[in-house]
Amino acid sequence: MDTSLDNTVHPATPRRPLPGWLREPLLHFAVLGALLFAIDHFLVSRADDPMTIVVGADVDKEAVSVFKASRGRDPNAEELAALRRVWLDNEVLYREGLSMQVDRGDPSIRERVIFKALSVVDANVKLPPIEDKTLRAWFEAHRDKYDDPARYDFQEAALEGKPAEAEVRAFVTALNAGTPGDAKAGLRVFKNRPRESLEPAYGADFVKALEGTPPGEWRALQTRDGWRAIRVDAATPAKPADFTVLRNVIVQDWTDAVLSEQRSAAVATLAKKYTIRTSTP
Repeated sequence: MDTSLDNTVHPATPRRPLPGWLREPLLHFAVLGALLFAIDHFLVSRADDPMTIVVGADVDKEAVSVFKASRGRDPNAEELAALRRVWLDNEVLYREGLSMQVDRGDPSIRERVIFKALSVVDANVKLPPIEDKTLRAWFEAHRDKYDDPARYDFQEAALEGKPAEAEVRAFVTALNAGTPGDAKAGLRVFKNRPRESLEPAYGADFVKALEGTPPGEWRALQTRDGWRAIRVDAATPAKPADFTVLRNVIVQDWTDAVLSEQRSAAVATLAKKYTIRTSTP
C-alpha cells in the first residue's frame, strides 16, 4: 500500500453531528480515542514536526478493528469519518498536553495526558443558565430518546432454507387451521420488541406490514431475508414522554450535551494551530 503523503493542507470544514453512540460525555475524547493511539508511526511523525498531524491508513485500520470488536461489524463511511475525528481530537489534546508539560510524572501514558489537557479545556467551559424554555426546546428536538416507542409481541415461524412465497402461505394456512407453530419450522418468540429495532433486522416493508397485522392471526410477511410466517400476539402503541416527569433526567442529558459541544468546539479551535494532512491509500 502506498502511504505517500498528500501535500494538500485541508482547511477546517463544518462538522457534521456525530452518530448517537459517539455523543456520550467524554466518549468523544477518551474511550474509543484512547484505543486508537498506540501507533509508532505517529510518535515518529510527531517528533519530526509537532505542529503537523498526519491522519494515515494506520488510523483507519485501527479504528475499523476497534469498532468491529465492539459492534460486530465494520463501520460505514459516516462512522469511520466520526472515528477519524475522535482520533484527531485526541491527538490535538495529547499534543496540547505535551506542550503544557502536563505529561510530567506520566511518561508515555497517553490517556492521562489527554485527560489532563481536557481538564484545562474544561476550566474554560461554562454552562449557560438552565431555563425551562431552553430545556423544552431541547426535549422536543430529542423526543426520540424519551418517547416510549410502539412495541410488539410476536412469533416468527421460519421454514428451513429460503422458502418461496407460496410455500410460506401454505404453511400459514396450516398454522391458522391449528398446526403448532413449531411443527415444521424454527419458532422464535419476541416480547415487547421496540418498533425501531425491527427495521434494521427485517426491513421497512416488514414493519409496515406488521403494523397492519391483526393480533392472533398468522400472516405471510416478507423480510429482507425472505418470507416468514408471523403472528402478532400484542401491539402496544407509542407513548409520548412527559417533560414534567422527566425534567431532572432532561436537565442532566442537556447539561452533558452542552458541555460536550463546548469541549468539541474548544478542541476544534486548538486544532487550527496544526497542519492536518492525510495519507493516500
